[in-house]
Amino acid sequence: MLSAHTSPTDRPGTGDAGGMNVYVLELSRRLADLGIEVDIFTRATSSELPPVTSVADGVQLHAVAAGPFEQLTKADLPSQLCGFVRDVLRAEAEERPGRYDLIHSHYWLSGQVGLVARDRWNVPLVHSMHTMARVKNASLAAGDTPEPSGRIAGEQQIVDIADRLIANTSDEAAELVGHYGARPERVAVVHPGVDLATFRPADAAAARTSLGIDADADVLLFVGRIQPLKAPDVLLRAAALLRRDPDLRESLVVAVVGGPSGSGLERPTALVDLAAELGIGDAVRFVPPVDRATLARWYAAASVVCVPSYNESFGLVALEAQACGTPVVAADVGGLATAVRDGESGTLVASHDPADYAAAIAPLLRDERLRSAYGRVAIRHAAGFGWRETAGRTVEVYRAAIGRRQRQSEVAS
Repeated sequence: MLSAHTSPTDRPGTGDAGGMNVYVLELSRRLADLGIEVDIFTRATSSELPPVTSVADGVQLHAVAAGPFEQLTKADLPSQLCGFVRDVLRAEAEERPGRYDLIHSHYWLSGQVGLVARDRWNVPLVHSMHTMARVKNASLAAGDTPEPSGRIAGEQQIVDIADRLIANTSDEAAELVGHYGARPERVAVVHPGVDLATFRPADAAAARTSLGIDADADVLLFVGRIQPLKAPDVLLRAAALLRRDPDLRESLVVAVVGGPSGSGLERPTALVDLAAELGIGDAVRFVPPVDRATLARWYAAASVVCVPSYNESFGLVALEAQACGTPVVAADVGGLATAVRDGESGTLVASHDPADYAAAIAPLLRDERLRSAYGRVAIRHAAGFGWRETAGRTVEVYRAAIGRRQRQSEVAS
């Protein structure tokens, strides 16, 4: 596994860590359960990190020294890929010949490393985009920074050369074909999973007590990196509209769990300032990124989880919330249309107008029976997305990629 720009052990919601971190780590663990040894290569962000760490039986994390340990943004990483490639190749050279049967790279930076290792080791490359520059640029939030042309060119190289591409949803598969000219027979759809042991229904009253929230509160929850792409400002503006309702004026609580990331680092206090400007500062709780067990309590405590992103390759937050029995109001973009069962486990909103979000959230706050009905469907819906199923389907893709590589070698010989 190649995860160059962020470690899968980093806490989601910090820096560039998010759903992809969860994806890489959970998939690796489930592959190991199936008897597949996994070595994950990521960039070292501290001199104190050991070169190799066992993160689970059969899963080793290699921290590669590539560039400064700190103060290196995602935009700076392309210049450090040569060092990353060098150490990945060196690590393989120190192993027994033929240790690696396949490379699975995540995000375009890792894909660039994978292209080099693929040819050096003569093994297939499977790549997961997670997000795509052309797709993101087509739906930018106001004031957000477009993805650079270098990334677009790098993604195009990966699509042209990789043995297999894994898309989270059929919509993402169509985007790979439409935006990058991917050959459909090389694209496989594999839905990400959710940790159903961690994210499961729990007592809402107990969760609220543990988090210091009033038992009768109406709780709106945002979880994720604080940046324009994720649109937490849309939720705050919707909350300001909802507070005009006398029944919600005193009971509404908005919790934002996550930290500034990406272009959000340019104005790290922007969301706090916006809450004050909207006159809802007293109703908003800003919570730094938390561990998974605490996050599950937040989902259980919430009345509604809101995912108003401008782009999501899948939307693990929406799936985790539903696994806890909490309905979701989300943007009708990307993988969220798969992650949320519209009108049954949540509501998809076809715009980023705060008034539309307020209109979608209000019935779920006012009608406890509707909220409970959505919650029951949400649990059943999320149960169909276990990581074991994701790993099994991924292995099928691996086998197809290995078979293709073997046939190419036979033809060449």
